[in-house]
Amino acid sequence: MAGVNLNLEGVEREELEVDVLIVGAGPASLACAIQLKRLLDANGQQDASILVLEKAEDVGYHILSGAVMDPRSMNELFPDWKEKGCPFEAEVNFDCVDYLKQSGGKLRLKGPFVPPSLHNKGNVIISLFRVVRWLRDQAEEMGIDVYAGFAGAGVIYDGERVTGVQTRDAGIAKDGSKKAQFEPGMNVKAKVTVFGEGTRGSLTKGLIAKLGLDRGANHQIYETGIKEIWSIPEARGKEMLGQVIHTMGAPLGFSGYGGGWIYGLGDNRLSIGYVVGLDHPDAKLDPHALFVEWKKHPAVAALIEGGELLRYGAKTIPGGGYYALPKLQGDGFCIIGDSAGFMNMARLKGVHLAMKSGMLAAEGIAEAFQKDDTTEAGLSGYTRRFEASWAKKELWSVRNFRQAFQSGFFSGAFDAGLQMITGGRGLIARRSAAADHETTGAIGKARFEKPTFDDKYCVDKLTDVYKSGAIHEEDQPSHLVVTDTDICITRCTEEYGNPCQHFCPAAVYEWPFQNAGEAREKGGVVINASNCVHCKTCDVADPYQIIEWTVPEGGGGPKYIDM
Repeated sequence: MAGVNLNLEGVEREELEVDVLIVGAGPASLACAIQLKRLLDANGQQDASILVLEKAEDVGYHILSGAVMDPRSMNELFPDWKEKGCPFEAEVNFDCVDYLKQSGGKLRLKGPFVPPSLHNKGNVIISLFRVVRWLRDQAEEMGIDVYAGFAGAGVIYDGERVTGVQTRDAGIAKDGSKKAQFEPGMNVKAKVTVFGEGTRGSLTKGLIAKLGLDRGANHQIYETGIKEIWSIPEARGKEMLGQVIHTMGAPLGFSGYGGGWIYGLGDNRLSIGYVVGLDHPDAKLDPHALFVEWKKHPAVAALIEGGELLRYGAKTIPGGGYYALPKLQGDGFCIIGDSAGFMNMARLKGVHLAMKSGMLAAEGIAEAFQKDDTTEAGLSGYTRRFEASWAKKELWSVRNFRQAFQSGFFSGAFDAGLQMITGGRGLIARRSAAADHETTGAIGKARFEKPTFDDKYCVDKLTDVYKSGAIHEEDQPSHLVVTDTDICITRCTEEYGNPCQHFCPAAVYEWPFQNAGEAREKGGVVINASNCVHCKTCDVADPYQIIEWTVPEGGGGPKYIDM
């Protein structure tokens, strides 16, 4: 087994056996569970048990997306999803791309001037929180068990076969001792375990590394997205309902990959956010600071003026595409959704691909159960179906998109245009990619500066964290682990200036020391783990890969209600 809290001696653990265990209750996982239940019932295996485990206190609390949804997968899973009451904010009635000038003006591209990948006719604006809770309800009505508040702490192996997951112990104090209310995690055993933890899932990360599932694949490339929900004046809210605006230009300019979004929601609300690639070379890269500067631009500020900040969140996004996908199945397991990297960065959409991956995995699992063969070979129908699906066709058509921008913004934009003509190829048949943490430049070359804040529109990180609803049990071992504090105190300080204090969008990491001696005396970087919004930026962007994001006690984290 690998993970946290797995070496407590003398601890008796409850064991639960199910046929299929699905880790995570996002759109990929719930679509997988629903599709699988239908297939098993059709095959006469109605008694097969399916269990979905979710680390959040309730389903949806850890879900974050823009989100504009391509309804293709939902149409396949529930052709009558609208009639059945699946919630959505609005059908898209207008889309455009605004180029924001550093001087404060903007250039609007609309109609035929909008890149084809950013056209949204036929799509819907959603709260993914509401959609996954609706999917949860559909799943439970079918007899599928969905348990919230159970964080998967480690994978259980029999050799290289995955046999289940151990959930995290509760009631462990900061010093590692057991509290009076100690509750050991349980061992959940399954014939097939499906990993749908979301982006940079801690179990999936360890699984991929242990079994070499990314051998031959590109490094995954991540972006961090910062999001707020605003209530705005009624007249403007009615005007904005159903509008989809994407922005490029200020404040990032042409120094890296990124841009903003503005989506008109129901009830006079806006979803606004900013995304920046974590392969940006500046050691002081601060996604939250860029978001604040973006909100100050007149084109954005005018939309939230007179409004109220309701919610905040942050999340990493896997943008590497087709060539960054790991092997999707092995002995006793499948990987789906953001955990695998099912995201079309050119379209800025992943919900439909996540759902489709779950549905394809369900078909592969059902086939394996019919043959009573849950080995890698028995589950290979998942990959076979994906390779023959529209999901593969879509990802193949943008297979070199995100990688092209690692050679610079202008060359990336040129190649992206060429890819539209050449069916996704572009200048190079298969582009490689550097891992994000390998792209960080020396601190002496850093140029980013902290923004100025106010009390209403451009708030600091701590104020935003409060709006995320993040709550963790304070007296528990930190779920954010620095595995080599000496590197943190010496090399990282000198070479990169401790970038964790900048790139974290939740003010988790602080570096209040004047020198290495003081830092060593006080134990190194200050970690405010209770602030964590589970975005995984630190796990991705740390230049030495010595920050390990593990799961806190089940239920801890943000509450992304209506996000």
